[in-house]
Amino acid sequence: MADSPVRIVLVDDHEMVLQGLKAMLAPFRGRIRVVGEATNSDDGMKLVEGIDPDIVLCDLRLQGASGLDLCRRLIERNAERKVVLLSVYDDEQYLFQALRSGASGYLLKRITGEELVRQLELVHEGETVIDTALAGRAVDAAARLHSGEFWPGARHGLTHRESEVLSLMVTGLSNRGIATRLVVGDETVKSHVRSIYRKLDVNDRAGAVAAALREGIFR
Repeated sequence: MADSPVRIVLVDDHEMVLQGLKAMLAPFRGRIRVVGEATNSDDGMKLVEGIDPDIVLCDLRLQGASGLDLCRRLIERNAERKVVLLSVYDDEQYLFQALRSGASGYLLKRITGEELVRQLELVHEGETVIDTALAGRAVDAAARLHSGEFWPGARHGLTHRESEVLSLMVTGLSNRGIATRLVVGDETVKSHVRSIYRKLDVNDRAGAVAAALREGIFR
């Protein structure tokens, strides 16, 4: 246990979640102290730079910029910054994206208060923490990824669904056509397409298709 409480900032776009986290951590105030909270990425950046907490505990999904984006921005400003992403997504690809973004941890929201406090203390001590439900699968997935036994695009950080969307983009389908084929909403497809652009470092559909073909993701 640390000699003084670990100082954390909470970032989540749902007030209910913020209040729930504070209530969960309240019994451990001798070990963890919430020193600030924000509901979006920009406010989170300003708050962290002003307060300089030990750890930023951030939701993976935020309105506007994602928790991954905030993590990257924070670490670009301060390479020593410790960011732990808290998520409902029990998916090793999100874990890999978090670690590539420089996060010091990836935990699931079903975690107990006692375990959350312990994991944050470990991060404060310099460790990288991964939810136990994901740890074993992540090792297996990493081995499959290394051997090439994974879906196309995984090496570029694409999730399985993003890979499906990209494959349909390569065939020439519009967003509406992709939504119909995958039986999802138009906005869901648009979100996947924006993520694909970011991960492939392109600005438009033509660039994404060209990158997919150039990198051998699809032939």
